[in-house]
Amino acid sequence: MRRVLIAVLVAVTAVLALSVTAATASGADDEPVVRMARPTWDTGWFQAEVYGLLLERLGYRVDGPVTMSNPEFYAAVAAGEVDLWVSGWFPLHDSHIEGVDSVEVVGTQVDDGALQGYFIDAATAGAHGITNLGDLADPAVAGLFDHDGDGLADLVGCEVGWSCAATIDHHLSAYGLTGTVQQVQGDYSPLISETIARYRDGRPVLYYTWTPNWTIGEMVPGRDAVWLEVPFPSLPPGQASALDRTAIAGIAGCAHDPCQTGWPPNDIRAVANSAFLDANPAVRTLLEQAAIPLADISAQNIRMVQHGGDPLDIRHHAAEWIQANLAVVTRWIETADPDAVALEGSTTDDAEVTGTLTVAARTLPPFVIYQNRAYSGFEVELVRLLGASLGMDVEIHAVDTVAKQIDDITRGVAQVGLGGVAITESREDVVDFSLPVLDSGLTILTNTEESRGIGDRIVSFLDAVASSDLPWLLAVFGVAVLIAAHMIWWLERRHNPDFAVPYRKGIWDSFYWSVVTMSTVGYGDKVARGTRGRALALIWIALGTLVFASFTAAIASSLAVSELRSEISGPADLPGRRVATVSHSAGEAYLPSVGVGPVIVERVDDAYGLLAEGKVEAIVYDAPVLQFHAAREGAGEVATIGADFQRVQYGLMISEDDPELRERVDIALLDLMESGVYGRLHDAWFGAYG
Repeated sequence: MRRVLIAVLVAVTAVLALSVTAATASGADDEPVVRMARPTWDTGWFQAEVYGLLLERLGYRVDGPVTMSNPEFYAAVAAGEVDLWVSGWFPLHDSHIEGVDSVEVVGTQVDDGALQGYFIDAATAGAHGITNLGDLADPAVAGLFDHDGDGLADLVGCEVGWSCAATIDHHLSAYGLTGTVQQVQGDYSPLISETIARYRDGRPVLYYTWTPNWTIGEMVPGRDAVWLEVPFPSLPPGQASALDRTAIAGIAGCAHDPCQTGWPPNDIRAVANSAFLDANPAVRTLLEQAAIPLADISAQNIRMVQHGGDPLDIRHHAAEWIQANLAVVTRWIETADPDAVALEGSTTDDAEVTGTLTVAARTLPPFVIYQNRAYSGFEVELVRLLGASLGMDVEIHAVDTVAKQIDDITRGVAQVGLGGVAITESREDVVDFSLPVLDSGLTILTNTEESRGIGDRIVSFLDAVASSDLPWLLAVFGVAVLIAAHMIWWLERRHNPDFAVPYRKGIWDSFYWSVVTMSTVGYGDKVARGTRGRALALIWIALGTLVFASFTAAIASSLAVSELRSEISGPADLPGRRVATVSHSAGEAYLPSVGVGPVIVERVDDAYGLLAEGKVEAIVYDAPVLQFHAAREGAGEVATIGADFQRVQYGLMISEDDPELRERVDIALLDLMESGVYGRLHDAWFGAYG
């Protein structure tokens, strides 16, 4: 059956491919194509969408825009692999085009208004008198911004590949700050979001940002933040010609006017392949005219962040801007090509963004791992392979819960959700799943014997005692001793000085006699002398032998139970144990069916903590997750027990409203499986311990 399904899917794929090829061929002569790129910073995507809509009105089909880093784009445009982007920052990007004849900078989208520099929160600046980046040469000042405890101030800087990252490194070296300040690099968006959250918690923050950018609206210079000037102008060799432009007048939130920001103001300009511009003079004319006010870009950036950054939202923002500036935009189009389609009929309601697969990922090793500000893991690598197979870039953003993933998918913020999501009936009611990407089950995680300290053993023994007959025997023993003590006192009190009168003194002597006689120790310091007292003593000695034998047996049994209870070999040993699992997981559904009332936690990391503290004896959860933990972070401390049980399948979540994407993903998955690529990926992640 599976081979038939594969054959059908392959046939469908072939038909679709032929259809696409035919459609492309038929339209190639009629509709010229512009291959657009856009930067990795999403605050520049609005402009890319505006220009893309304008190019469509010129009669071009816009391919992309595809997201590229600065080095990637400038290499690609020089080689003619892409045609243009509208996110060139000059003079910041001067070094990328020096001596390159095949690349041309054309038009000016934002004139001399793109600013950038260093900021700290106003409260810390005021409390410590910090106004200059050079102040951080003092270790005490730098320590205010040390968030990871390594002794260096954490300056949230630029992503690797951005031109500004090299300038920041240059500044830290030129100003002698490499021993007290480090540039923190990674995905800029989550880093700056963490920075703003830290600021709202009242902690010091140090960061780089630019205009236009939504961060300026969140932390307003002069109110929430202050600019840090630099000790003196210094720029990398490729920007040396702009040294006399780094002092900028009229900047709010700076200690001096003009403010020595250390960065020249930049023009934001279009960059295109020269041969493409020569072959498409209408595009050149459009790029030479088009301009977008800096205030409009900043306003859209704030709107994008505050109200959601769905790709269609950004495209709608661009369409709204065009409609709001219709007169000037129409003039640009008519100047570029008098025969272009009239703008009044423009709409983007039915437009779809293609070329990028947006993924909402829930961190759960080994499926999704976020480390050193980068994503990895079995499903991360798998979805990147799928993206390559589909001809799509993959963009990943992190969420904390499956509920958030489902919400992002149903709202269109994400197309795919991943992170060890088990395919369940309840989830199938709200989202679709791909073919299973992994077939596994549940397993049990316990502490290793070597990791059980004396405290754990004492706790296990006390638990065993509490669950045995020993407490009842102790109670019976105590009652019997009290009865015997009262009887011997009553029989011997009048004629035996060993059992004193009055009662308050004599009862303690009698209690002592009762205990030592019952234990058959019989020190002889207190003995019964009367006939009835001696008869009681004989009976008591005989009973003591039986009671102590039972008592000894109960202790031995408790010790044996304690040892047995420390060993779990499979699901049959779970009833009566303290077992943790994660809410809404297959483990939560399974454990009550075998008579276990589990301890429910929200995150598997919380279960690890309970196990380490001895608050639970085992964890039941998805086998790949527990096996990965036992082989990595928990090595030597914990181990998985027995074979997997209770089958669990994992899939990629996809919107019910996008059956076409699900079909394409399934076909790509089958292709990866048939080609052996999936098998190699599976063995790389699970072969060592699965």
